[in-house]
Formats: sequence, structure tokens, C-alpha cells
Amino acid sequence: MADLKISQLTGASTPLAGTEVLPIVQSGSTVKVSVANLTAGRTQTSNGIVQGTAATGYDFSANTTAAGKTSTLLNWYEEGTWTPSISSLSGSIASVTNISGTYTRIGRLVSINFLFTIASAGTGSGAITITGLPYPVFAAQSAVGVGREYFNSGYMMQLISDTASLLFAQRYDGAYRGSNGDQFSFSMTYST
Repeated sequence: MADLKISQLTGASTPLAGTEVLPIVQSGSTVKVSVANLTAGRTQTSNGIVQGTAATGYDFSANTTAAGKTSTLLNWYEEGTWTPSISSLSGSIASVTNISGTYTRIGRLVSINFLFTIASAGTGSGAITITGLPYPVFAAQSAVGVGREYFNSGYMMQLISDTASLLFAQRYDGAYRGSNGDQFSFSMTYST
């Protein structure tokens, strides 16, 4: 393509091809730089910005940060579904149905929502256990979430991480709740 003045480039509604050459003043001299060279490493589409390289993202290091900061890079966004695995700390739950879950991850924060029904309680006791998290809980901290049994009793529930991949669900007072027909809904946000 022939050299163009900026005023001769295509309108903003038409993306540049990358072959156009633009004049740039560098150290007092005018040099020619292709649009492709200016945008190297950045993939742009009409649907937004696509991260071209893993572990890159938006860098907020120009901001004044608090003491103790460990990163200013936002490099992850993801949402999806997951299927929790439900059992009990002692004994066994005979049948669990209607199991589903969703999650959203922004940076290191993961927010999960899930629900399930204990169709048949069996001999389960101690605590309801949940595994199969979409991302593990960061090992240096514990995480706490909330829930509710909303069919039989209406009890509020607490959700506590025991390990990076294991959650305990108990009634608000620490008692076991897992009767026939109990339907649960939980939410939790944690760092991975």
C-alpha cells in the first residue's frame, strides 16, 4: 500500500489492515512505522480485545498502591459451570440429586454458586462435604461462604474450606443438616 497521510486512512468503523504506514517523529526525525508494528502483540477484533499471550493482561502499576502489594496485573476472567461432588464427613448420603454449579473467576478471586438436593439421607452425619471446586482455595487462607436449606427447615448454613479442595457445610450452629428432601443453595468467594 502507498504511504498515506493520517487524514487519508479509512474511517474508524473500518479496521486498519495493518499494512498502512504512518509517520512518527522519533528523536527529532520523522520515521515510517507500519500499523502492524504499532500493534504487534495485541490482537484486536470487532468484538473486543483478545489477550494474545498467557499471563499478560491489564497492568495497573502506574497507580499508587498499598504497602504489601504483590501484583498489579489483572490477567484472568472466566465464567462457567461445575458439578460439585456431595458426600458426608461420617457415614454416607444415600442419594443426591439436582446438583449444579456456576463460577466466575476474576484475577485470583473465584465466586461459586451451587445447589443440590439430598433425596435420601442415608447414614450421613458430621458435616456435608463438597469437593470438585473449579479452582482450589489458596492454601494460606481459609474461606467462608453462606447457604440455606430452603425446602424443609429454612436453616441458614455455613460453608467452610477445610483444605484447598474440600468444603464443609453445616447448620449455622455447627450441627449436621442432611435430611430426606433437604434442598440447599450456597455461595462463596475465595482466592485461588
